[in-house]
Amino acid sequence: MDYLTLLSVLDGTLRTAAPLVLAALAGLFAERSGVVDIGLEGKMLAGAFAAAAVASVTGSPWLGLAAGIAAGFALSMVHAYASVTHHGNQVVSGMAINILVSGLTPTLAFAWFQQGGQTPLLQQGERFDPITLPFASAIGDAVPILGPLYREVISGHNILVYAAALAVPLTGWIVFRSRLGLRLRAVGENPSAVDTAGISVAKLRYQALTICGALTGAAGAYLSTAQGAGFVRDMTAGMGYLALAALIFGKWRPGPTLAACLLFAFADAVQIRLQGVDIPGIGIIPVQFIQMLPYVLTVFLLAGFVGRAVPPRAIGIPYVKER
Repeated sequence: MDYLTLLSVLDGTLRTAAPLVLAALAGLFAERSGVVDIGLEGKMLAGAFAAAAVASVTGSPWLGLAAGIAAGFALSMVHAYASVTHHGNQVVSGMAINILVSGLTPTLAFAWFQQGGQTPLLQQGERFDPITLPFASAIGDAVPILGPLYREVISGHNILVYAAALAVPLTGWIVFRSRLGLRLRAVGENPSAVDTAGISVAKLRYQALTICGALTGAAGAYLSTAQGAGFVRDMTAGMGYLALAALIFGKWRPGPTLAACLLFAFADAVQIRLQGVDIPGIGIIPVQFIQMLPYVLTVFLLAGFVGRAVPPRAIGIPYVKER
């Protein structure tokens, strides 16, 4: 692999990792507070549909992003109402959201746009455009190795990619340095102690799921208004589950979770470039086999590391206030 090809793979890695990072950080807030959120996939899909639909009608990707965040927030509140207020099974609630959204989004798309379950193709100005960072062209030509890296890999992404990168240290600060983060971690470990201190467990979990909904909605909006140019059925393609796997592999910490997302995204970027390549001594590998590589990698990583990952002690356990 030559240097330019490597840069192309790294560029694709960052683009693919952005929605995974946003979704994984969303799951981090929810699960650090003690709420399992299998519904990341459904919230992302709803955010993708809402963002594409609104951007297509209004012509504004920013309004589309706001709609995507609103859709993720609404579904997150449904999950909170079922699992926090009514102490329902959190896994069942999350899966119900996934199933509901998987069927509802193409149905609404067909009813509203009459285009076979997808939204109209977004035109220039209706989606987020790449941003060229300062001096990218000059540095790329003048500085060997690092110059092309800056021009081809770091520069040229849309604003949501840079927002995802900034969200990682911001999440780390909130979870491990702020009062809110301290309380979220405490309620995920020992909710009865938090309740004894006079702090509402339900309120904290609602706050965590509010952040979770906003981030998953933004992740979905990225897929349809930044990486893609419209909504198509099941366009998340299991990214919500990959984000959960990255969160587990990263042991519910922002840094290692980012590394896991980049690893999954790198595998996806490599498989795209392997399609149709004639490998000496092997020949052309079937496309279906290559496309499953990121998911096979996920299975192997979870099989090897999930036993070493210690989740928050109260995760998945509804808290019922003692009277």
